[in-house]
Amino acid sequence: MKKKRIVVTGMGVASCFGQNVDIFYNKLLAGESGVKTITDFPCSDFPTRFAAQVADFDPGEYIDKKQARRVDRYIAYALVAGKKALEHAGLYPVIPPDLDKKRAGVILGSGMGGMSVFFEGAKNLLEKGYSRITPFFVPFILPNMGGALLAVDLGFMGPNYPISTACATGNNSIIAAADHIAKGEADIMICGGVEAPISQIGLGGFIACKALSERNDEPTKASRPFDKKRDGFVMGDGAGILILESLEHAQKRNATIYAEYLGGGISCDAYHMTNPREDGEGIALCLHKALKEADVHPDQVNYINAHATSTPLGDIAEVTALKKVFLRPQKIKMNATKSMIGHALGAAGGLEAVATVKAIHTGYIHPTINLEDPESIIDFDLPTKAEKYAIEVAISNSFGFGGHNATLVFAPFKE
Repeated sequence: MKKKRIVVTGMGVASCFGQNVDIFYNKLLAGESGVKTITDFPCSDFPTRFAAQVADFDPGEYIDKKQARRVDRYIAYALVAGKKALEHAGLYPVIPPDLDKKRAGVILGSGMGGMSVFFEGAKNLLEKGYSRITPFFVPFILPNMGGALLAVDLGFMGPNYPISTACATGNNSIIAAADHIAKGEADIMICGGVEAPISQIGLGGFIACKALSERNDEPTKASRPFDKKRDGFVMGDGAGILILESLEHAQKRNATIYAEYLGGGISCDAYHMTNPREDGEGIALCLHKALKEADVHPDQVNYINAHATSTPLGDIAEVTALKKVFLRPQKIKMNATKSMIGHALGAAGGLEAVATVKAIHTGYIHPTINLEDPESIIDFDLPTKAEKYAIEVAISNSFGFGGHNATLVFAPFKE
């Protein structure tokens, strides 16, 4: 049976660089850091006091004002970035009357769900009693609610569920959405990842894991993937969302096509709760599966958007795996979006998918910043300034606690 072609026709973000996709990518090309000292809550006694938080978030007309005050931030990000992605695709605010809403779905994942609502609810319970817990507590902490409320607003009745695979969430969600289109169950899917973990409990939890950088004197230099002086990741938050469509559906409505989705791969390290396999076998398996589904030979790949969290173990494990699959690494450009926007956990894969598609569409790849003394194992071509570059086939990696691995494969659209 002939494989159904799937294309990207829209993108939406909530990020440390705002909620405009073009501004988001231009900031990346400029090599700017979105990492800043935290001022939203007291954390002066924390060993890490900075993050890459969503900047200038304005729900505007995308969310009912009463609802905007009530919902957890992750839900607000989902609603705004999801509608902006549809708007980018030419399908919002006026949804075409001939769009079959029974064949339009939403798969938006979150690694942690409504952390702020959970934290406030727990405080109210302990300090004031159960009667002071909001009646919206349970709905707004659930990781399915961002995608569910987006579907309610849009009337999309197709496949709708969350995926929660820690930091692989965004990529897993995109792969699942594409599968529904490939199987003929949907024509169009809103998909990606959303996260809003930056609070006292979220920051404190990752400090307890000893996972975060403590470079408080130079926050903009704290996220430094592949650099020998990296000391942990930098928390980020936001949303990265794609609109995927079957090629036939996109062409029928004369949509702008930004890239083609060729396939995805998933695997599990089956090794450790938080640490990656040092031999990279789980990631290598994931990469092989992705390339097989995409019908792509490793030599055809010339760009990698790396997971590259800026952790001592993670960066090396990823490169070890990549070099098992790509035998001529020096011919491949690779970069690390997290060097500028931090690690947005469940939203990371979505934001990096947006960056990958923008690289394909614009013909420019962004730099990896703070790369002053690269690990000798790297071998891949790591630009430290934006470069004009014709991508033939791109992959984007995401890996999460629990050993979850997910890789996306994109390419320029060709008739």
